[in-house]
Parts: sequence; structure tokens; C-alpha cells
Amino acid sequence: MEIIDTTIPDVKILEPKVFGDDRGFFLETFREDWFKENVADVSFVQDNHSKSARGILRGLHYQLEQTQGKLVRVVDGEVYDVAVDMRESSPTFGQSFGTLLSAENKRQLWVPAGFAHGFYVTTDSAEFVYKCTDYYHPQSEQSLKWNEASLKIDWPIPAGETPLLSAKDEAGLSFVDAPKFK
Repeated sequence: MEIIDTTIPDVKILEPKVFGDDRGFFLETFREDWFKENVADVSFVQDNHSKSARGILRGLHYQLEQTQGKLVRVVDGEVYDVAVDMRESSPTFGQSFGTLLSAENKRQLWVPAGFAHGFYVTTDSAEFVYKCTDYYHPQSEQSLKWNEASLKIDWPIPAGETPLLSAKDEAGLSFVDAPKFK
């Protein structure tokens, strides 16, 4: 697996080695010893799988308690995936990073604990799978406003279109008002 650095040093793109021929392909998506040695010394406790239609934007979410690091990938379709540093003590505090993840490119994104995370579906549908370092804790979940100007996120939303949001995400907090990590 190749590690690709991003504009935020703690956020990493992981590009697998794909072995394929006319019968199909094989790739390793996760190996604990390699991940701990090369990316982050964490353990994963929960795997999730979601399916969303074109134009849906999920996020930007984070938990104040049971804070989650996430290793995310797309197994069908394509999304624009975004991480926002919510750690006040970080040199990249308030910065965002976004990238396309797809079934075709087979890339994964490591989003450490202390980041808000979200994605926008760019294909007819997308299936999104991710590993979490802690359990879902809905009581402490926060939603950061997806279109916060200060974050400078260049969502690939077609001109004249508005993303489909959940009620929770419609009511997302501004970056200034959102709780942060120390």
C-alpha cells in the first residue's frame, strides 16, 4: 500500500496495490500491523456501510465523546470526501482537505480523531464503508455547516444545484460556534 501525504499531515490517502487480470482483481484493504506502523497506532472497533444517492451530502460530523478516527473508502460509485481539523492545538486547525474516493481508484482516506468528516455523492449512487476507532455516540455528535466559507471546501456540486441534507446537517453549526477539541 502506498501512503500519499495531503495538505494536512495527519490525514493520509492510502492507495492499495491492485492485482488484476481478465478474471477480476484482488487487493488488501487493511492490515493492522502495517497500519499501526505506517499510519496511526490505533485500533478499530466498528465497521459501517452506507449507501447514498447522487447529490446527497453527509456531514460534516464529529463526536465530542468517544471521538472517532475513520478509515474510509468507496466500494461502489464515487464521493468527494472531506476532513476538517477541529483540534485547537493543531498547526492545521480549521483547515480542510478533500479528495475523490471511488470504487475505480480504490483509495482510502485516514481521518484521525479530532476531525469533522463528510462526503458528497457525485455518481448515481455510492456505497461508502469505513472503520471507526470508537463506537458511535449520538449524544455527543456534532454537525458542522457543510458550506462554511472559512473552511474553503471546494465541493464538486454542479452550478445551480443544492445538495440533499439531513435535518441535522441543515442545522449544522458555523465553525466559530462549533465545539472544538483542545
